[in-house]
Amino acid sequence: MPILDLYYHSEHQKNFAHFASLASLAAVDGEVNPQEKKVLDRFAYKMGISISEYKEIMKKENKYPIDPSTSLEERLERLHDLFRIIFADHNIDDDEMVLLKRYAIGLGFPDKKADRIIEKSVAIFSGRINFDDYHYLITER
Repeated sequence: MPILDLYYHSEHQKNFAHFASLASLAAVDGEVNPQEKKVLDRFAYKMGISISEYKEIMKKENKYPIDPSTSLEERLERLHDLFRIIFADHNIDDDEMVLLKRYAIGLGFPDKKADRIIEKSVAIFSGRINFDDYHYLITER
């Protein structure tokens, strides 16, 4: 097997595991609403998830582990994806917050750092950021 095939397989496996996490998060409240499904469909396309894999992941009895990355940027990207799926319906409920914290820790963020990242991300995604944070996000970098 060529090394490129091994890389593709490994990358696809990571995408599969991440997509399964996104789907679980979307379904945590019992059902996937149309807005969440639309975002899941885009993620499936972006991550190269086949229709048969998509159907398998969406079965209620399936539980897939989180496949954390050693790269901080990739972990933050995965967490960002999770927030996109949560806020697809412009709402975050308690069950989603509990599952989100578990995913953040599963991605490798320590408990306290996970809390800070989640708190800031909820403020950003819900549009409730103060001026100082807004100013920092707009002017820094």
